[in-house]
Amino acid sequence: MPISKTALDKPRLRWACRRGMLELDVLFSPFVEEVWDELNDIDKGTFERLLECDDPDLFAWAMGHQKSDDPALQAMMMFIVNRVKV
Repeated sequence: MPISKTALDKPRLRWACRRGMLELDVLFSPFVEEVWDELNDIDKGTFERLLECDDPDLFAWAMGHQKSDDPALQAMMMFIVNRVKV
């Protein structure tokens, strides 16, 4: 189910970050809690688009096994991975 552009509130994002893979939950949930409020509107939109992607793709991008064809999505995934590592 696509996330609407009006769904920028944290409770809805928290729910959207609950994925079918624990590895993705561990990436996305802390990101929303710690970084979401600091993002500009463009980055928030990119993050929402990222959440619309399939879990196997997200996992492959996060692990570095593949790259997204969309440079903005790839950059956001790398930003999330690097931010959560810190």
